[in-house]
Amino acid sequence: MATGWIAQHGDAVMVHVRVTPKGGRNAIDGVKQDRLRIRVAAAPADGAANEAARKLIAKAGGVPRSNVELVRGARSREKTFSVAGIAAGALEKRLSERAR
Repeated sequence: MATGWIAQHGDAVMVHVRVTPKGGRNAIDGVKQDRLRIRVAAAPADGAANEAARKLIAKAGGVPRSNVELVRGARSREKTFSVAGIAAGALEKRLSERAR
């Protein structure tokens, strides 16, 4: 299964996100323009927003934080995370269910 924002890539799933730092709360806002929209309360200083986004994806996806890795976009709002230990379809369903 592949939509614009999520795709199986070998043993991992690539999730393309747009992160809004200092967004007031940690939440998944849905999908827009082929990106999963995530807001995090953390500021984009010292990687805090990246870590908050990583934790949110892990929690919403039901996988350990150690299975979620930032692979692209450390200094950008548009990021790609690699998620191991789950199929793309299952992760897409879980993340979509958490969208507000």
